Amino acid sequence: MISWKNLDELKSFQELKEVEKVNLREVMSGEKGAERVKNYSVPMAEGFAYNYAAKAVDENVIDKLAQLAEEANLVEKYEALLNGEVINTGEKRLVLHQLTRGQLKDDVMADGTNKRDFYVEQQTKMAEFAKKVHAGEIVNEQGEKFTTVCQIGIGGSDLGPRAMYLALEDWAKKNDTFFMDAHFISNVDPDDATSVLNSIDVAHTIFILVSKSGTTLETLTNEAFVNDALTKKGLNPSKHMIAVTSETSPLASSDNYMAAFFMDDYIGGRFSSTSACGGAVLTLAFGADVFADFLAGAAEEDKLALNKDLRKNPEMLDALIGVYERNVLGFGTTAVLPYSQALNRFPAHLQQLDMESNGKSVNRFGEPVNYVTGPVIFGEPGTNGQHSFYQLLHQGTDIIPLQFVGFKNNQNGNDVTIQGSTSQQKLLANVAAQIVAFACGKDDENLNKNFKGGRPSSIIIGEQVNPRTLGALLSHFENKIMFQGFAWNVNSFDQEGVQLGKTLAKNVLSGNTDGALKCYSDLLNI
Repeated sequence: MISWKNLDELKSFQELKEVEKVNLREVMSGEKGAERVKNYSVPMAEGFAYNYAAKAVDENVIDKLAQLAEEANLVEKYEALLNGEVINTGEKRLVLHQLTRGQLKDDVMADGTNKRDFYVEQQTKMAEFAKKVHAGEIVNEQGEKFTTVCQIGIGGSDLGPRAMYLALEDWAKKNDTFFMDAHFISNVDPDDATSVLNSIDVAHTIFILVSKSGTTLETLTNEAFVNDALTKKGLNPSKHMIAVTSETSPLASSDNYMAAFFMDDYIGGRFSSTSACGGAVLTLAFGADVFADFLAGAAEEDKLALNKDLRKNPEMLDALIGVYERNVLGFGTTAVLPYSQALNRFPAHLQQLDMESNGKSVNRFGEPVNYVTGPVIFGEPGTNGQHSFYQLLHQGTDIIPLQFVGFKNNQNGNDVTIQGSTSQQKLLANVAAQIVAFACGKDDENLNKNFKGGRPSSIIIGEQVNPRTLGALLSHFENKIMFQGFAWNVNSFDQEGVQLGKTLAKNVLSGNTDGALKCYSDLLNI
């Protein structure tokens, strides 16, 4: 029987608070540190390893976290999700983004439909459409091939797909599976759409309008912006636009689109990179085989999250160490630091994925919680971040846990040797140095040059960014966030916090304002 209790109701959590704290600087120094690096590592899918040696935990802490995982039924809750139980209590919906990856449970029924069959059907439709575009069977009005794809969407319709595209763009070019250049329009600021439209050949561009409801204000505004640009060039917008939407939206059967691919209410926007939301643009850009490999990598990592042994479940271990840092050690922020330029927008995607999921102050039953929940997430790729905000990370008054991601090889094989080492070696030397510098610090009588150390980090180490490893990495973070939401007893799958601002913005545009809202509207000359 699954028990949905608040974190502070768990006996294991109360005991966790009493476990002796780890002196990270001490345990990471000398031979102790070397042994930890060897032993505090968990294999992941696709050749990854999650190494948590530089976290402020030891066997006593991990033992208590394992008890917490068992008492909170974390894996059982994941199993319930996969079996099609209503886990999204706020919206009374199933949670099915893992089902797009095609494993674990393939007969989940909803709305009288086998959802696995539904997702496969959409993937097949996208593959067939993309194949015809690449072969020149679907062309523009002049009978010429489309060379570019541009996605119009915001939030989860933009951040995840954009991050995944950028992560694979150079890999696809290197591996002869790059078919179409992709661009993205998201911000309702007209400068965003103008900039993108000025940089592409619209006559040879397919635009993807992504809106589940078909009513998203920013997205429909940008669609009108694009349609206006097409019309001014004498082009028929309906011959350049496809839709990714729900089957019940006004876009689904509209003559304004060449084709429509469907998503549903059981996959939240921030979890939709493996649905048609990410699938359409990635399949057009790189081909169906690349998207299939991306899904396969995610599927393999999903399977690992079912292991009830905490020390063999990298997602649950990462999640509970994060809970320990947030709720026992009191750290309110986490920095995500990929040492790979291919992942330059991955932290932005994780900002939404994490903060929109677990930025909650009530539990899954709508009752206030008496403890802190989701952390603030930010990040930039290394080594750029080192020359930006690492000063605060090393010597600031707040301790900020760090999540590094590193790859042994770059994507394109191009490199140079300077001063006895390659660029890739220099990159990896920096991430190794940073982990130890944060943990161990350095004493100096000059306090301005003194590093206290004791700053915890983990690192996910892989071979190379490619479709399968990217899928596994995405799954890791999606499932980590899921487990943390289960531990905090919050609903990680709705986002009521974004609704109030939308409503008030509509009031402003309709002139239905008073008080401070009217004054701000007047100040902005709306």
